[in-house]
Amino acid sequence: MRRSRGLTAALVLSLAGAGTGIGLVLMPQASAITPPVAFTADELPTWQPDGIVFAMAQANGTVFAGGTFSAVRPPEGAAGAEQEAVNFVALDAATGKPTSCKLAFTIGDGTATVRTLVVSKDKKTLYAGGYFGAVNGTPVSSLAAIDIESCTPKASFHPGFPATVRGLAVTDDTLYAAGDFNAVDGQTRERFAAVDAGTGALKPFVANVDEPGRAVEVTPDGKNVLLGGDFFTVNGSNSHALAVVNATTGAVTKTYGNIPSNSVVKDISTDETGFYTGHEGSGGGVFDGRIGLRLSDFTEKWRDRCLGATQFVLPYQGVLYSSSHAHDCSTELEFPDGKRNFLLAQPTNHEGAAPAPVDGFVRGPGKLGWHPTANDGLGEGIGPRVMAVADKNDVKYMWVGGEFTLINGKAQQGLTRFASTGDIGAPTTPVASAASVKPGEAQVRWRTSYDADDSKLTYRIYRNGSATPAATVTASSLEWERPQASWNDTTVKAGQTYTYRVTATDDAGNTSALSAVASVTIPTTVQTYPNQVRQDGAALYWRYDDAVSPYVADSSNGGNTSGVQFNAPALRQTPGAVSGASTAMGFNGTSQLVHSDRRQSVGNTFTVETWFKTNTTRGGKLIGFGNNTTRSSGSNDRHIYMTNTGRLVFGVYNGSARTVSTGLFETYNDNKWHHVVGTQGPGGITLYVDGQNKGSLNATSNSTYAGYWHAGGDNLSGWPTRPTSNFFAGQLDETAVYPTTLTQAQVKNHFDLAKAPTDSVSAVKATEDTYINQGAPSTAYGTSTSLAVRGTSAYETYLRFNLPAAPAGQVLKSASLQIKTSTQAGAGTADTVSVVPVTGTWSGAGTTFNTKPTLGTTPLGTIAGVPDGSAVHSVELDTAAVSAVLGGSYSLGLTSTGTDPLWIWSSESTAAEGTPQLVLTFGAK
Repeated sequence: MRRSRGLTAALVLSLAGAGTGIGLVLMPQASAITPPVAFTADELPTWQPDGIVFAMAQANGTVFAGGTFSAVRPPEGAAGAEQEAVNFVALDAATGKPTSCKLAFTIGDGTATVRTLVVSKDKKTLYAGGYFGAVNGTPVSSLAAIDIESCTPKASFHPGFPATVRGLAVTDDTLYAAGDFNAVDGQTRERFAAVDAGTGALKPFVANVDEPGRAVEVTPDGKNVLLGGDFFTVNGSNSHALAVVNATTGAVTKTYGNIPSNSVVKDISTDETGFYTGHEGSGGGVFDGRIGLRLSDFTEKWRDRCLGATQFVLPYQGVLYSSSHAHDCSTELEFPDGKRNFLLAQPTNHEGAAPAPVDGFVRGPGKLGWHPTANDGLGEGIGPRVMAVADKNDVKYMWVGGEFTLINGKAQQGLTRFASTGDIGAPTTPVASAASVKPGEAQVRWRTSYDADDSKLTYRIYRNGSATPAATVTASSLEWERPQASWNDTTVKAGQTYTYRVTATDDAGNTSALSAVASVTIPTTVQTYPNQVRQDGAALYWRYDDAVSPYVADSSNGGNTSGVQFNAPALRQTPGAVSGASTAMGFNGTSQLVHSDRRQSVGNTFTVETWFKTNTTRGGKLIGFGNNTTRSSGSNDRHIYMTNTGRLVFGVYNGSARTVSTGLFETYNDNKWHHVVGTQGPGGITLYVDGQNKGSLNATSNSTYAGYWHAGGDNLSGWPTRPTSNFFAGQLDETAVYPTTLTQAQVKNHFDLAKAPTDSVSAVKATEDTYINQGAPSTAYGTSTSLAVRGTSAYETYLRFNLPAAPAGQVLKSASLQIKTSTQAGAGTADTVSVVPVTGTWSGAGTTFNTKPTLGTTPLGTIAGVPDGSAVHSVELDTAAVSAVLGGSYSLGLTSTGTDPLWIWSSESTAAEGTPQLVLTFGAK
């Protein structure tokens, strides 16, 4: 018996440094892998067959695999010769290599195959079922008993099964069989039978069914037998695919009528937490998932209705591992129809924690963070078919067999295994973003990473190139659900630029690469438009200022609904819809879109808002809600779309399409920025364009389904005045979704604020730099990757910038010089460094100590000491002095009076964030 371990959810926040962070965490205690998962997702070297594995069992550190194959070979790239293995192989659980046990399952006519294996309770006997007539030449009839110690078939065990045996289960004295047979030893036994475990003699157990049996299992108390298969009747009683019968007589104990007629049971497993079934079907209304049932009364406790033919279920330490090719878990509020997921894990117990019933069934427990990948493979293209847990040298191994030919993207056929220790897979690299809408705060955001065996990851945020994290945040994610995590830096200063990078680490210590640099300049005044959107309660806010694919940051307060770019929309299009430095995203009108990264439900009260600019004559969807991500959504509404003529339509679906549109001659494909808002609430739906109400309709409800927000495209089939294209050709900016209905006054305020003047920021990199060295008075350092500053003996650094003129109607509000200390030891300085104007002429190639230019005497700014360690530092400069030289070339010098040198990167360096630059903030006079 195995002990169960449940799943605990908690909100955990860990911070080092000032600020706030947000992250959802599963099972916060430390572990090499995220509990309750017991195995890594890192595949181990394993010998592989040349065909398909259908059956698996284990005993005493040895794994037995049966199927349809003729040989086994070493792992890809490993040394060793292929060995004969006729439909059976025994392998060492810890090494993955074949043992000395060799058994050949053969038949005189047809193709022999091993379809099921089970080991006796005392671990001395291996029972094999399938379609075969001999084992190592010893005659048998589709069922054999093998002495494990000697690896020889027991000749005295010879029950006659005239057709394929597909499932076996054993107690101390009885072996139960399921399959295609109608008789055993000449006596009627239709698809299920029981024989003596020692002699093979037929027992009086009778559980006749009308279609093939595929699975059989005994309850832990030994009193009942669980039957699974294709059948519709058991001993004359109606029961489709699943039944419970008395272990001695076969009399019916429990029947089932709630499994669809086009679905069958492929496997049954049990432990003290209950019994579990895996299903396969075909056609409409199919059930392909898993059911958890109680042992106390054999009633259903949950049903996981993911689509994708479940072949095997294995409960282990409170987790149900399963093999399938699950491709659509929409009903479970997980991944939509798309790529196949072959190996999954979920908690066994779900009592008292279920969501609301769906179609009369309690939804299954959510998937855990264990997700090795496979492929369809050979034969029927099923992928993995069978699983077993083996133990050797205090290490547990999850073995998987089937018809796959790839594991985790690497060539591996038919067999693979995963251990309980040795996690070596690092999380994916986070994709980070940084923004600020008001002085004193920078919001650092990132799309959470993915790790195949760790749903709980620790993120470290590094500021200004420092090697010490400014903060640590813990958050959870799965491959198909990677919510945004964030940290607010509340120690930033207005007018200064800050850079951030983020890493992800799993509980085994495997760490991702650093994210790309995310940079932000803190405004000197509140940015009124984004600040108002946040204050009005946006739950999703995509500003499209992202510089890295495929991430779109959610800028809402505490938001975790990031976006995912699909088919590479154009980034950072200018000018954006809002005054200032904000950028837009461009869409091609044929295939590009952004979808949210988190499945959710949306009620009957909401607001959608976006800015757009286009000259298209093919229409397309600007923003909407749908039940898929990159595939066309079958359920779709709550959307705003454009017709071919440039009219705007806002609609919901409540049994029929309910829409409001702009007037016949009100068109908006004039290649200018426009603001559009759609609301729904108790008063119905309303469409606003450029702050004006364009019409309302008494439609107070919409479709009930879980889905994703889309920008730039999704299905519009069946909607009024449907455009030629589902996809929008043009630019989008400032997309927001609210869980409330914005008032007309709020909508008009947003429209007006977007046109209000706001600060703009220019980052100007040095065009030339060098330094001089008194100790080498005739040497020029114009190509050096480092620059130096010291009083005695003298180093001086010179920087040249081409400064922009102030934008029309604006003045310079702040200026700062940004430099980065190099990685050499002692790069910082204890002395004060001054920034002064350079009044003489100089060049990088020709300036030496002997030809150095004249420096001004009045500092533009100073920095009192720079700590060791490579990091970015800012020096605030005299705004009036810099204002006087805007629009031309300007040189700065860095000097010191002390003896402790400062070493910084030059413009020739390839170090991230290393180039010296001026950060200039312009605003209204």
